[in-house]
Amino acid sequence: MNSNYASYSGRAGVLVWDWPLRVFHWLLVICVAGAWATHYAGLEWFEWHRRLGYATLVLVAFRVVWGFVGTRYARFGSFVRGPRAIAEYVASLRSSAAAPAGHNPLGALSVIAFLAVLLVQAATGLFANDEVANAGPFFGWVSQETSNQLTSIHHLNSNVLLGLIAVHLLAVVYYDVMRRSGLTRALLTGRKQRVEGIEGSRGVLALIIVALLAVALALAIRAAPEATISFF
Repeated sequence: MNSNYASYSGRAGVLVWDWPLRVFHWLLVICVAGAWATHYAGLEWFEWHRRLGYATLVLVAFRVVWGFVGTRYARFGSFVRGPRAIAEYVASLRSSAAAPAGHNPLGALSVIAFLAVLLVQAATGLFANDEVANAGPFFGWVSQETSNQLTSIHHLNSNVLLGLIAVHLLAVVYYDVMRRSGLTRALLTGRKQRVEGIEGSRGVLALIIVALLAVALALAIRAAPEATISFF
């Protein structure tokens, strides 16, 4: 028997979600919630809104990279499926079929949608302005008209993001309460029962990727023309 199955009967289960993936998930929750709160908290909180936007962009970029070089269940190839697989999974919800070890096909759609929407939100924020005194660090690279258009996308996209969050929370309640999948617990401990686990986390690689992405963003911000009230 494969050694990865050794802990199937154990209460703790086996490792499925590595710590980089779990840390990414909860940091993203904090950053998105914080960015939303600081947007409505007043101009004095704009700098924190900007910083949380930077952190969100780095986190999303990391998740995209980790989807190709991360551990087994973090890779897109392990859970992204076509329409037929999605339809078959939806049909299986009426039964007591065992859940996939990683993301199910519907969960995969949620992951891709979140990454796409968050990428748009963070990227447009780099060029956006509040038509008062603050602007994103890349404002100086585009015209006022382009910045205004990207600002509109930034605002509209935030509503899409709120909608996705609402659907996500409802799905979590369904899987944890109705199907008793232990999804939230697994995102805290990284462990599931009756599945094939991973051998371990690639923590050093994850830290290197995050550091490189953060440095790249910092250099891009430093190279951008200074955005001040004189641009308006």
